[in-house]
Amino acid sequence: METRILTIEDDERIRTAVRLALEDEGWEVLEAANGRDAYKAFSEKPADVVLIDIMLPDLDGFEVCRALRRTSDVPIIMVTARADTHDVVAGLEAGADDYLTKPFAPKELSARIRALLRRVRTSDSVMTNFRFGQLEILPEQGVVTITGEEVHLTKTEFRLLVELAANSGKVLSREALLQQVWDIGYLGDGRLVDVHIRRLRTKIERDPANPRYVVTVRGLGYKLQAPARPEDVPTPKGKH
Repeated sequence: METRILTIEDDERIRTAVRLALEDEGWEVLEAANGRDAYKAFSEKPADVVLIDIMLPDLDGFEVCRALRRTSDVPIIMVTARADTHDVVAGLEAGADDYLTKPFAPKELSARIRALLRRVRTSDSVMTNFRFGQLEILPEQGVVTITGEEVHLTKTEFRLLVELAANSGKVLSREALLQQVWDIGYLGDGRLVDVHIRRLRTKIERDPANPRYVVTVRGLGYKLQAPARPEDVPTPKGKH
Protein backbone atom coordinates (compact mmCIF):
# COMPACT_ATOMS: atom_id res chain seq x y z
CA MET A 1 0.00 0.00 0.00
CA GLU A 2 1.16 3.53 -0.76
CA THR A 3 2.32 5.54 2.23
CA ARG A 4 0.10 8.53 2.91
CA ILE A 5 1.35 11.69 4.63
CA LEU A 6 -0.95 14.45 5.90
CA THR A 7 0.74 17.84 6.15
CA ILE A 8 -1.02 20.64 8.06
CA GLU A 9 0.46 24.05 7.23
CA ASP A 10 -1.23 27.39 6.65
CA ASP A 11 1.61 28.88 4.56
CA GLU A 12 0.84 27.77 1.01
CA ARG A 13 4.44 28.12 -0.18
CA ILE A 14 5.77 25.91 2.60
CA ARG A 15 2.92 23.44 2.17
CA THR A 16 3.60 23.15 -1.56
CA ALA A 17 7.35 22.73 -1.03
CA VAL A 18 6.74 19.98 1.52
CA ARG A 19 4.25 18.23 -0.76
CA LEU A 20 6.64 18.24 -3.71
CA ALA A 21 9.52 16.96 -1.58
CA LEU A 22 7.42 14.13 -0.16
CA GLU A 23 5.95 13.21 -3.52
CA ASP A 24 9.53 12.90 -4.82
CA GLU A 25 9.93 10.15 -2.22
CA GLY A 26 6.98 8.31 -3.76
CA TRP A 27 4.50 9.10 -0.97
CA GLU A 28 0.91 10.22 -1.35
CA VAL A 29 0.43 13.63 0.25
CA LEU A 30 -2.74 15.13 1.68
CA GLU A 31 -2.76 18.85 2.50
CA ALA A 32 -4.70 20.99 4.96
CA ALA A 33 -4.36 24.70 5.67
CA ASN A 34 -6.01 24.64 9.10
CA GLY A 35 -6.83 22.34 11.96
CA ARG A 36 -10.50 21.73 11.21
CA ASP A 37 -9.85 20.82 7.58
CA ALA A 38 -7.02 18.55 8.71
CA TYR A 39 -9.16 16.66 11.20
CA LYS A 40 -11.89 16.23 8.56
CA ALA A 41 -9.34 15.00 5.99
CA PHE A 42 -7.84 12.53 8.46
CA SER A 43 -11.28 11.21 9.42
CA GLU A 44 -12.13 10.59 5.78
CA LYS A 45 -8.74 9.27 4.69
CA PRO A 46 -6.40 8.28 7.56
CA ALA A 47 -2.71 8.97 7.00
CA ASP A 48 0.35 6.92 7.98
CA VAL A 49 2.20 9.98 9.33
CA VAL A 50 0.92 13.48 10.18
CA LEU A 51 2.97 16.70 10.10
CA ILE A 52 1.45 19.49 12.19
CA ASP A 53 2.60 23.10 12.17
CA ILE A 54 2.12 24.69 15.60
CA MET A 55 0.95 28.08 14.33
CA LEU A 56 -2.38 27.55 12.58
CA PRO A 57 -5.16 30.10 11.95
CA ASP A 58 -7.94 28.33 13.86
CA LEU A 59 -6.98 25.51 16.21
CA ASP A 60 -3.31 25.60 17.08
CA GLY A 61 -1.08 22.59 16.44
CA PHE A 62 -1.31 21.43 20.05
CA GLU A 63 -5.11 21.26 19.88
CA VAL A 64 -5.00 19.38 16.57
CA CYS A 65 -2.50 16.91 18.00
CA ARG A 66 -4.61 16.28 21.09
CA ALA A 67 -7.73 15.84 18.94
CA LEU A 68 -5.99 13.22 16.77
CA ARG A 69 -4.66 11.44 19.84
CA ARG A 70 -8.16 10.95 21.18
CA THR A 71 -8.95 8.60 18.29
CA SER A 72 -5.63 7.51 16.79
CA ASP A 73 -2.04 6.58 17.61
CA VAL A 74 -0.82 7.68 14.16
CA PRO A 75 2.82 8.87 14.25
CA ILE A 76 2.90 12.67 14.54
CA ILE A 77 5.74 15.12 13.84
CA MET A 78 5.23 18.60 15.26
CA VAL A 79 6.74 21.41 13.20
CA THR A 80 7.74 24.61 14.99
CA ALA A 81 9.41 27.85 13.96
CA ARG A 82 11.02 28.05 17.39
CA ALA A 83 13.28 25.53 19.08
CA ASP A 84 12.59 26.84 22.58
CA THR A 85 11.84 24.29 25.26
CA HIS A 86 8.24 25.42 25.80
CA ASP A 87 7.09 24.74 22.23
CA VAL A 88 8.99 21.48 21.95
CA VAL A 89 7.84 20.08 25.29
CA ALA A 90 4.26 21.29 24.80
CA GLY A 91 4.11 19.54 21.42
CA LEU A 92 5.44 16.28 22.84
CA GLU A 93 3.12 16.51 25.85
CA ALA A 94 0.20 16.94 23.43
CA GLY A 95 1.08 13.55 21.98
CA ALA A 96 3.60 14.19 19.19
CA ASP A 97 6.25 11.52 18.58
CA ASP A 98 8.91 13.83 17.20
CA TYR A 99 9.46 17.43 16.18
CA LEU A 100 11.25 19.49 13.53
CA THR A 101 12.33 23.12 13.65
CA LYS A 102 11.86 25.41 10.66
CA PRO A 103 13.63 25.84 8.36
CA PHE A 104 14.41 22.20 7.70
CA ALA A 105 15.93 20.41 4.73
CA PRO A 106 13.66 18.05 2.75
CA LYS A 107 16.13 15.21 3.36
CA GLU A 108 15.88 15.74 7.11
CA LEU A 109 12.08 15.61 6.96
CA SER A 110 12.17 12.46 4.81
CA ALA A 111 14.64 10.81 7.20
CA ARG A 112 12.40 11.52 10.21
CA ILE A 113 9.35 10.14 8.41
CA ARG A 114 11.22 7.01 7.33
CA ALA A 115 12.37 6.46 10.91
CA LEU A 116 8.77 6.71 12.14
CA LEU A 117 7.56 4.29 9.47
CA ARG A 118 10.31 1.78 10.30
CA ARG A 119 9.32 1.88 13.95
CA VAL A 120 5.67 1.26 13.10
CA ARG A 121 6.19 -1.46 10.52
CA THR A 122 9.18 -3.35 11.90
CA SER A 123 8.73 -5.84 14.69
CA ASP A 124 11.08 -8.34 16.22
CA SER A 125 10.66 -11.88 14.90
CA VAL A 126 10.23 -13.34 18.37
CA MET A 127 9.43 -11.28 21.45
CA THR A 128 8.77 -12.69 24.87
CA ASN A 129 6.05 -11.37 27.14
CA PHE A 130 7.08 -9.39 30.19
CA ARG A 131 5.61 -9.10 33.66
CA PHE A 132 6.60 -6.66 36.38
CA GLY A 133 4.31 -7.04 39.38
CA GLN A 134 0.82 -6.26 38.04
CA LEU A 135 2.22 -4.69 34.85
CA GLU A 136 2.14 -7.06 31.87
CA ILE A 137 3.56 -6.30 28.42
CA LEU A 138 2.65 -8.41 25.39
CA PRO A 139 4.84 -7.17 22.52
CA GLU A 140 3.44 -9.48 19.85
CA GLN A 141 -0.11 -8.33 20.57
CA GLY A 142 0.80 -4.71 21.17
CA VAL A 143 -0.95 -4.86 24.54
CA VAL A 144 -0.10 -3.49 27.98
CA THR A 145 -2.25 -4.31 31.01
CA ILE A 146 -2.27 -3.35 34.69
CA THR A 147 -4.18 -5.70 37.01
CA GLY A 148 -5.70 -7.17 33.85
CA GLU A 149 -7.01 -3.87 32.52
CA GLU A 150 -5.62 -2.69 29.18
CA VAL A 151 -3.81 0.65 29.09
CA HIS A 152 -3.71 2.62 25.86
CA LEU A 153 -0.24 3.77 24.74
CA THR A 154 0.87 5.50 21.58
CA LYS A 155 3.18 3.51 19.30
CA THR A 156 6.21 5.41 20.56
CA GLU A 157 5.26 4.98 24.22
CA PHE A 158 4.76 1.26 23.59
CA ARG A 159 8.14 0.88 21.88
CA LEU A 160 9.79 2.78 24.71
CA LEU A 161 8.23 0.51 27.33
CA VAL A 162 9.17 -2.65 25.41
CA GLU A 163 12.77 -1.44 25.05
CA LEU A 164 12.98 -0.85 28.78
CA ALA A 165 11.35 -4.22 29.50
CA ALA A 166 13.74 -6.05 27.16
CA ASN A 167 16.58 -4.59 29.23
CA SER A 168 14.97 -5.22 32.61
CA GLY A 169 17.02 -3.86 35.49
CA LYS A 170 19.55 -2.31 33.12
CA VAL A 171 19.97 1.45 33.00
CA LEU A 172 19.45 2.82 29.48
CA SER A 173 20.83 6.24 28.65
CA ARG A 174 18.86 8.83 26.73
CA GLU A 175 21.26 8.33 23.84
CA ALA A 176 20.63 4.58 23.77
CA LEU A 177 16.87 5.10 23.88
CA LEU A 178 17.00 7.70 21.10
CA GLN A 179 18.86 5.18 18.95
CA GLN A 180 16.66 2.19 19.72
CA VAL A 181 13.23 3.81 19.94
CA TRP A 182 13.48 6.91 17.74
CA ASP A 183 16.20 5.66 15.39
CA ILE A 184 18.12 8.89 16.08
CA GLY A 185 21.82 8.95 16.93
CA TYR A 186 23.61 10.66 19.80
CA LEU A 187 22.93 14.11 18.35
CA GLY A 188 19.20 13.66 18.94
CA ASP A 189 17.27 15.68 21.50
CA GLY A 190 17.04 14.07 24.94
CA ARG A 191 13.80 15.95 25.56
CA LEU A 192 12.07 13.38 23.34
CA VAL A 193 12.97 10.70 25.86
CA ASP A 194 12.20 12.71 29.00
CA VAL A 195 8.74 13.82 27.87
CA HIS A 196 7.73 10.35 26.68
CA ILE A 197 8.93 8.84 29.96
CA ARG A 198 6.77 11.38 31.78
CA ARG A 199 3.73 10.54 29.62
CA LEU A 200 4.35 6.82 30.09
CA ARG A 201 4.46 7.23 33.87
CA THR A 202 1.08 8.98 33.92
CA LYS A 203 -0.39 5.84 32.38
CA ILE A 204 1.30 3.01 34.28
CA GLU A 205 2.30 4.48 37.64
CA ARG A 206 -0.02 4.90 40.62
CA ASP A 207 1.94 8.03 41.59
CA PRO A 208 3.81 9.38 38.54
CA ALA A 209 5.75 11.82 40.73
CA ASN A 210 7.16 8.87 42.70
CA PRO A 211 7.51 6.11 40.11
CA ARG A 212 8.08 2.50 41.09
CA TYR A 213 8.18 0.93 37.62
CA VAL A 214 10.04 3.34 35.34
CA VAL A 215 12.69 4.86 37.56
CA THR A 216 15.32 7.51 36.95
CA VAL A 217 18.94 6.72 37.70
CA ARG A 218 20.37 10.19 38.14
CA GLY A 219 23.06 11.07 35.64
CA LEU A 220 22.69 7.78 33.77
CA GLY A 221 19.19 7.29 32.39
CA TYR A 222 16.12 5.14 33.03
CA LYS A 223 15.32 1.54 33.89
CA LEU A 224 12.21 -0.61 34.30
CA GLN A 225 11.81 -2.72 37.43
CA ALA A 226 9.17 -4.57 39.43
CA PRO A 227 7.73 -2.73 42.45
CA ALA A 228 9.64 -3.47 45.63
CA ARG A 229 6.44 -3.92 47.69
CA PRO A 230 2.94 -5.24 46.88
CA GLU A 231 1.38 -1.91 47.83
CA ASP A 232 3.30 -0.28 45.00
CA VAL A 233 0.93 -1.80 42.44
CA PRO A 234 -0.44 1.04 40.27
CA THR A 235 -4.09 1.85 39.82
CA PRO A 236 -5.20 1.38 36.17
CA LYS A 237 -5.52 4.71 34.43
CA GLY A 238 -7.73 3.57 31.54
CA LYS A 239 -7.39 5.25 28.16
CA HIS A 240 -5.63 8.55 27.61
